[in-house]
Amino acid sequence: MTASTQRLRALSDAGPVSKSYRRFLGKASITMLALLILSAYLLPMLYMVMTAFQQPGQASTPGAPVYPAKPLTGIYQGEEFAIYTVTIDGVARDLMLVEKGREASTFVDPADPTATPIPWVGRWRQLQQAWVFAPEVGNFTTAWSQLNFPRLLFNTGAIAILSTIAAVASSALVAYGFARFRFPGRNALFVILLATIILPFQVTLIPTYVIFTKLGWNGTWLPLIVPHLFANAYNVFLLRQYFMTIPRDLDEAALIDGAGPFRVFRSVILPLSIPAIVAVTLFHFFFAWNEFFLPLLYLAGKPDIQPLSIAIQHYNALYSTQPTLIQAASLMTMAVPVVIFFLAQRFYMRGIVATGVEK
Repeated sequence: MTASTQRLRALSDAGPVSKSYRRFLGKASITMLALLILSAYLLPMLYMVMTAFQQPGQASTPGAPVYPAKPLTGIYQGEEFAIYTVTIDGVARDLMLVEKGREASTFVDPADPTATPIPWVGRWRQLQQAWVFAPEVGNFTTAWSQLNFPRLLFNTGAIAILSTIAAVASSALVAYGFARFRFPGRNALFVILLATIILPFQVTLIPTYVIFTKLGWNGTWLPLIVPHLFANAYNVFLLRQYFMTIPRDLDEAALIDGAGPFRVFRSVILPLSIPAIVAVTLFHFFFAWNEFFLPLLYLAGKPDIQPLSIAIQHYNALYSTQPTLIQAASLMTMAVPVVIFFLAQRFYMRGIVATGVEK
């Protein structure tokens, strides 16, 4: 067998191995890139969680760790002393500083306070203080009581739920009309409806504010709920796209059995459109839960009916020097939407894919 033949056989034998290695390397690179991007998005959330459980003043303490912790202390002769990490004879030890000096200090072993004190030469201010993991749950109880959180949670939930029901019900009816009924100018009206999506919010702000003020609705929940009774172009588009995927044979079968258009909508279209309905519901619920500008505009002088978004903004201004309380309040505000999303994520993803948004 010649040398060239042996080389060709070796390359052919190594071919599958090199291909699998390249495939593995490609998957590993994509995974690492995804993890890096995910980490960039999750870092603010991680900071929020860490800060919410930190001790008051921990963030401004020099040498304090990032995770929730408090200074490690010990008891010596009935008094509490801080514990520092001291290197003695090349060995790092956690010792209590019982007597401070400029160039020499005295330490005691916290494990055996009755032992002979340990002299140490050096400047104690250069030592690293010992910390122990200690999450502070009291930040949440303090923010809960200071904010009157149950009342704010009720206000936010009521506004979000009522506006979501109004938006989904009205959008489903309009989408059903565009998806199933043929009438003159249907396509033109649908294009006009979609064109309202690009209409800037600021254009209609002043006219709607004047109208609601003349109606006497300023200072109530009505400006935040009633407009959603007239559908939303984005929701209508999503639901119409899903309704059009449902075979018309089902409508015709129901009509043969004597069902009217509304009965077809209620008994055929809606049960088959649960994923799209859930997706639109979550879209609007999250939007209403986080809405800030409109509640600020209409409920500025009514603190008893304000939602969480307005109350937390005022809370941030009052306790700007206590980030632990601010982050604890923000974390509690996020709890309800996060729980709802995880419970409904299966239907949510099905609705997103089916309505074509993913494409």
